[in-house]
Amino acid sequence: MPRSTNGISVCDMIRPGFLSAEERKALVSQARNGLAEHRVARRANAILLLDDGWSCERVAQALFLDDDTVRAWHKLYEERGAVGLEQFDAGGSSSRLSQAQEEKLKAWVSQILPRTTREIGAFIQREFGIVYESRSGLIALLHRLGLEYHKPEVIGRKLSAEKQHAFIEHYENLLNSLGPDEAVVFGDAVHPTHAARQKRTFIVSGKRSLLGCWAPKEEKLAVEQTSGRERINIHGALNLETGETRMIEVETVNAISTIKLLEALEALYPLLAMIHVFLDNAPYHHAHLVQDWLSQPGRRIKLHFIPAYCPHLNPIERLWGAMHRNVTHNKCYQSSREFAGEVLTFLRKKVPQTWDQLRDSVTDNFRAINPEQFRVLA
Repeated sequence: MPRSTNGISVCDMIRPGFLSAEERKALVSQARNGLAEHRVARRANAILLLDDGWSCERVAQALFLDDDTVRAWHKLYEERGAVGLEQFDAGGSSSRLSQAQEEKLKAWVSQILPRTTREIGAFIQREFGIVYESRSGLIALLHRLGLEYHKPEVIGRKLSAEKQHAFIEHYENLLNSLGPDEAVVFGDAVHPTHAARQKRTFIVSGKRSLLGCWAPKEEKLAVEQTSGRERINIHGALNLETGETRMIEVETVNAISTIKLLEALEALYPLLAMIHVFLDNAPYHHAHLVQDWLSQPGRRIKLHFIPAYCPHLNPIERLWGAMHRNVTHNKCYQSSREFAGEVLTFLRKKVPQTWDQLRDSVTDNFRAINPEQFRVLA
C-alpha cells in the first residue's frame, strides 16, 4: 500500500500538470524513441502519466511495477530531469546522490584512495544517509564519476627517467647499426622454487585469462602442496630475434656462473664476430673475474648494462613470467628433480620451439617510467 501522511496518499500528492510544454515534448520523444533502452521509455511513460493526473498506484498497475518504484522515478526526474531517467547506477535504479554529493564523493575518493567499495559505501551512508545495497550499482556510479580501480605499479625509489630514455636510445641505435655477424641477447638469473604456486589469473597480451578448468559444479578442486622448498638456480640468456636460449643450471649465481653463461653463448654462435649481452647491474656481472675473462684475446662478448631498478627494460624478465605460467602455476611435482626437469625443458626446448606463440608477450617494446607521473602511495 502507498505510504500516507495524515490519511492522504503520498502518490496522490503528486499534482498533475507539473511538466512544462517543452519538458513534456522531450519526454514524449524519449518514450517514442525506438532506439532508446526499454527501461528509459518506461520511465518516461510513467512521468507522462503522472503529469496526466494518474496516481502512482495506477501507473504502477499499468506498467506492472510497484508504486514505490514510480515514486522513485518521479523524485529522480525532479532532481535530474530527463537525463536522470537514462542513468542506472544503483543496480537497476538510478543514483540518488545529488550533483553536490557526487562532487564531494569524488573529492573524498581522490584524497583518501579507499581500497574497497565497502569503504566507499560506508562513506556514502555516513555522509549522505544513503545505502547502496548493490556493489555493481556502486561500481557503475564510480565509473560514471570517472573513478576506476587501480593496481599501483611497483617503481624503484631511485628510478631515473633520463637514464631509461638514454638506454632505450642506445638499444635502438645498436639494433639499427647491427651487422650480419652480430647478435643481441638478454641475460638474467631466476630461482624457481619447488612448491605449488596457486594462481587464479594471469595476463597475456593485456587480457586476463583463468588458470583453471571446466568441471562438474559440485566438484571442489585443489592443488596438492609439496613438502619441499628446494629451489633451482638458473643463469640464462634469450635471443629475441630467434627465440634461442642458453640456460645454465648452477649451484650459485655468481661471477663464475656469469662466465659459464658467456662461454655458452660463444659456443652457441661460433661464426659471429660480436655478441651483445644485456644484463642488469647485479654485482657478479661487474666482478673482476668477469672483466678479466672479457679481456682475454679472442673474446666475442660485449656487455651492456640496463639501468638500475628497471626490470621492465629486460625482456627475459617476461620470459620468467611465461615459465611460471606454463610450468609452476597450479601444478604439483612430486620431486624437485621432476620440477627442475620441467623448468629446464621449457626454457631450453619449448621456448625456441614455440617462440612464434611466445614472442608477442616477451618483447623489447620498451617504455620509460617517469616517477613524477605517478602518485606514490604512502
